[in-house]
Amino acid sequence: MTEEKKPFDPLDMNNYKIQTLATRQKTGFELWMQRLGIPIAAFVFVWIYWFAQIPFLETIKLSNLAAGALNRYDAVGMAEFSRLNYAMLAIFAAAIILWITESIPSYLTSLLVILAVILTGVLSEREAYAQLGHPIMWLNILSFVLASTLVKTQAAKRFAIWFVLKFGKNAQGVFLSFLVINVVLSLFISATTAKAAILLPLFMVIAAIYGATGGEKRNNFGRNIVLQNLFQINVSAQGFMTGSGANMLAAMMIIGAGGAFGWSQWFAVAFPMALLLLIIGWIVGTKIMFPMSKDEQQPQIEGGMQILRDELAKLGEVKREEYKAVTILMGVLFMWFTGGGETGLIGLHDISPTVVAFMGAVIALLPGGVGVVKWNDVDIPWHLMLFSAGAYVVGAGLDTTGLAGTIVDVVFISLGVYDNTPFWVLFAVLTGAMLFSALIFQSKTMRCLIFVPIAIGVEQRFGLPIMSLSVPVALLIEHVYVLPFNSKPAVLLYNTNHYNWGDTFKFGFTMMVIAWGVLFLWGETVMRWLGYLPYGVFH
Repeated sequence: MTEEKKPFDPLDMNNYKIQTLATRQKTGFELWMQRLGIPIAAFVFVWIYWFAQIPFLETIKLSNLAAGALNRYDAVGMAEFSRLNYAMLAIFAAAIILWITESIPSYLTSLLVILAVILTGVLSEREAYAQLGHPIMWLNILSFVLASTLVKTQAAKRFAIWFVLKFGKNAQGVFLSFLVINVVLSLFISATTAKAAILLPLFMVIAAIYGATGGEKRNNFGRNIVLQNLFQINVSAQGFMTGSGANMLAAMMIIGAGGAFGWSQWFAVAFPMALLLLIIGWIVGTKIMFPMSKDEQQPQIEGGMQILRDELAKLGEVKREEYKAVTILMGVLFMWFTGGGETGLIGLHDISPTVVAFMGAVIALLPGGVGVVKWNDVDIPWHLMLFSAGAYVVGAGLDTTGLAGTIVDVVFISLGVYDNTPFWVLFAVLTGAMLFSALIFQSKTMRCLIFVPIAIGVEQRFGLPIMSLSVPVALLIEHVYVLPFNSKPAVLLYNTNHYNWGDTFKFGFTMMVIAWGVLFLWGETVMRWLGYLPYGVFH
């Protein structure tokens, strides 16, 4: 006797867990890329390393090298230094191909990168392995420990449901509630996909309450609730150095180049801009792109919000573990905000952000009822950590060979860009390339790995202030919301079937252009006041 299949209930949160959604299948072009990635990467590596004759790598201009690369040159001489640059270029090119085509898992590509830089002599074993122990790497790992306290205790879920019930009294209140919720969660959760997993069931049930269940029953409320969350999940992460692993990678590179750019500095320059973009995105989406009729702004299921009240009731009274989790995280935030030293602003103490995160994680893991979570409760995506380690190793290899600065010099000379080129041209080219490359790349970490070193190289090549280009470029890492393949949250939310490619491109590309304009405004004002661009953009 077969069990009768239950009809789909659009108000059941269990129907919107990640594992229940259809997965996006690779297209024919993507499949061909996946199949050809390994042979192309192998050919490129072999050709560059053993056969290519590249003039600018044969005789490297020492004036383009930073201190670390000059030290390596002095130690090994021109011939060996040139060979190391060939090796680094071969490794970098092959790694980018493998990361783009996804022919093998990204973490495996990173492991190959680590092996390659050691075997070719670009980095010593100690230097290569040490990247896994970089302070920013530890901050990345520890941020997942801290975020797990919110997930394990269900404090994040409780807060999200409570906030929507408290302030989401109408359609616009719902959208603004999710804006605030995304910002708050970005303070603590450094994985945008994890935020999407927490919020997806909640906003899908709300969409159903307002008559939008996707597919043939799409409406502008449904389009807005999903596209707004996609935009907010990504852009809210821009406001915090710990908002994503790619942000932390960018900070590591900037600090490595001599910039003072820690958690509080990132917050001061990035958070106001992110908040402004979130508000603009809400206006553009709900008022201009997808305006809602009066009917669409009214709940279509009577008593539908009771579903959320029931979900909140299931969580019971606020538990002691939740209070402890929130207390630990608020303590960590207070320490991050009030830090001093080279990477702090207020100066109440000189404890680094990584040590602060260590303190919070240790307290959260204490046994005997003191802490909040056990080690097995902590969800650390080690495959992403290995991917990040490989990216850090590439960054270290570029530093020790000075390859980024050498390539920047050659490319800019070939394009007719010289020392008298206006700064705003460099600003526009680099930020535009970083921003609009998100339409092609599927990994923000990869974009960070390509464009932040280039920005640093341009700063060094033209004698510009440290961070005058690398920080603006870093502020564009999280703009990965235009097309369904641009990020994991974009893939996930596209599968809700509440909007089509045209909808997401229209809204996303518009916001991308607006973000570029806001960045120019920021360069003329906030970044000028904070000292990143002492003379603004147009000078």
